[in-house]
Amino acid sequence: MTASAVEVPGYVAGTWSIDPTHSEVSFVVRHLMITKVRGRFSSFEGRIVTAANPLESSVTATVELASVDTGNAQRDEHLRAADFFEAGTYPTMTYTSSGIRPDGDDFLLDGELTLKGVTRPVSLKLEINGFGPDPFAADPFAGARAGFTATGEINRMDFGVSYNGPIPGGGKALSEKVQIVIEIQAVLQDRAAA
Repeated sequence: MTASAVEVPGYVAGTWSIDPTHSEVSFVVRHLMITKVRGRFSSFEGRIVTAANPLESSVTATVELASVDTGNAQRDEHLRAADFFEAGTYPTMTYTSSGIRPDGDDFLLDGELTLKGVTRPVSLKLEINGFGPDPFAADPFAGARAGFTATGEINRMDFGVSYNGPIPGGGKALSEKVQIVIEIQAVLQDRAAA
């Protein structure tokens, strides 16, 4: 698919901010090799620039690691500690995109993830869920909304998040692979000139 063939219904070029009230940054990790534990971060921000050519768009995002929430206070405190995120020393995780490319009906968002002072390339499967006006605004572009879903997988060991306790009979307490699931609703801040 060439850049000129990329068409997104209702597409609006401009600069957008992530609406944390209607967005979620979450993860899934296998626990004791038999079940999955899910968690999320409650504090994050980001900026999306949708370019006239969608394949030239970009995103930057920052996640506050101390805001981790797995539904268990004791586990969350352990995740904030040196065994995992070491949030006192490395308070944020960041993602900066480096490109977008077609992938079937969706896209791949290439970029760099920085966690615990380590930066590695990470590609995310990107779905563009749509663009729409703010139903309460007189100007259809004032506060317009855009929706995106991004999913991927990282190996936490690549970022120095290497804690793992053995379990009786062999195996590990936690998988090295972590699934990432991001649901974003963004609000238009500045529409690009047509």
